[in-house]
This record gives sequence, structure tokens and C-alpha cells, in this order.
Amino acid sequence: MVLCAIVKIIPLGVNIKLEIESKQPADILYQDEWLVAINKPSGQLVHRSPLDPHATDFAVQHVRDTLGTYVYPIHRLDRPTSGVLLFALYPGIVTQMQSVWEHRVHKQYKALVRGWLHGNGYIDYSLKYQADKLAEANKKENIVQTAMSSYVVRNQYEAPLATKRYATTRYSLIDLSLHTGRKHQLRRHLAHIRHPIIGDTSHGDGAQNKIARQHLGCKNLLLTCTKLAFEHPKTGANIMITSPLSPNFSDCLSRLDDNCYLQME
Repeated sequence: MVLCAIVKIIPLGVNIKLEIESKQPADILYQDEWLVAINKPSGQLVHRSPLDPHATDFAVQHVRDTLGTYVYPIHRLDRPTSGVLLFALYPGIVTQMQSVWEHRVHKQYKALVRGWLHGNGYIDYSLKYQADKLAEANKKENIVQTAMSSYVVRNQYEAPLATKRYATTRYSLIDLSLHTGRKHQLRRHLAHIRHPIIGDTSHGDGAQNKIARQHLGCKNLLLTCTKLAFEHPKTGANIMITSPLSPNFSDCLSRLDDNCYLQME
């Protein structure tokens, strides 16, 4: 008996329409003839992954079902990160966008972190390569990669919540910009400077996460991709796509606004 595999090849310039009934439409932030961007919720995978074979919630599938056409992710957001996620409607657009992604696309995030940061800062700290646990790329695990991020402080809070030996808990709300794209880069960089992102169960502070969960209602990683700005690959127009904070992130900030006795003007 001969076993055969059928492979469907999609030409770079062809967009395939699907007849799919959408059960949960994606939250579309931007759409044109070549690109579509959504507001990805925290907890959603971008696409199927062997790291969680039982997962059923995927951004690619949501966008595909909403539009009735295949879409192609241009970049990724970590599963717990929410915000702007950009897709191409044609494979060739992915190649064009990825060729300029690191140096010509402005990527801005907002995060709530432990402690008080001041003004603005630049984090130039190389990171050890991190492959997915099941990936062949684990062979590269000793490689160290250049990684650069920057931040601007937008607000500071001091809450009457005891933490370890401190009578209060301090937080900073910051805007972050990625200048390179390493795995978990912002989360690892903030942990490196001792200001981990609240809700980060991989690189964060367990005690701080517990307090935020109990008193602020923090259910997720408080990190959102709030803005992508770039030159359109086809029209040359300047495109800026923005996303609101997740409902849980906004609720946590509202609780801080209501209960903190010191904030930055």
C-alpha cells in the first residue's frame, strides 16, 4: 500500500476565500486590502502550538473565521500579552513587513511594574536565546543575543498594601518600546532591572502577583501592545494602529486610582 500526502500550495499573491461561520468575531482594529490588525486578548495563542496541544483559542483562527479568508501572522505576541496583532492577507506581504520589522516599525507597549521607575530609560542587556521547549532550536540555547528596550514613566502609585517588610506597595505605569525582538524581551528586561511586570508568572515576583490578584483584581499579565506604527508596504502611507488596554488592566488601574495616596502628576 502506498501512502500519499496532499499538499496545498498557495501562491504568494493569491488570497483564498473560505466559507466559515464565525462563532466569536475577532476585535478588528484596522483592515485594508492587504493587512488586518486585531486586539488580541490575554490568554490567546497566536496559532496552534505543541506547547499546549489542548488549547482551542487561536488568534489566527478567529481572524480567519471573522473575515472568511486565510490570514498570515506578521509577528507574535506572547500568550499572556494583549493588544495589537498584525496579519497579512497575502503571504508576500509577510515577507515585506518582516524585512523591516525590527528597525522601521515602532512597537509600543504599556505595562504596570513593581516599584518606582523615574523619567525615562534605555535597557541594553543581551539575553540568552530561549527556544520553545519542544523546538529543535534548543540546540542554540547557549547563544546570547543583543536586546534593547526603552521606557517612559507615565504614572507612579503607592498603595497601602503591605509587601514583605514594606508597609506599602509601589507601582509604575510605563510605556515601553522594543528596539529588538527577543523572546519575552520586555518581561525579561524589566525583571533584570528589578521592576518585573505585574502578573508575570514566568519572570515576575510571586508575592507581588499575589497582592495584585487579591487587592487589585489582577487576573492577567499587565502588558499590552498599545501601538504599531509603520509605512504601508503597498501604498507607502504612514499607518498607526492603536489598541485600548484590556478590561482587566483598566480595572486594575482604576482600583489604584481609587485607593492610592500618592501619584505622579
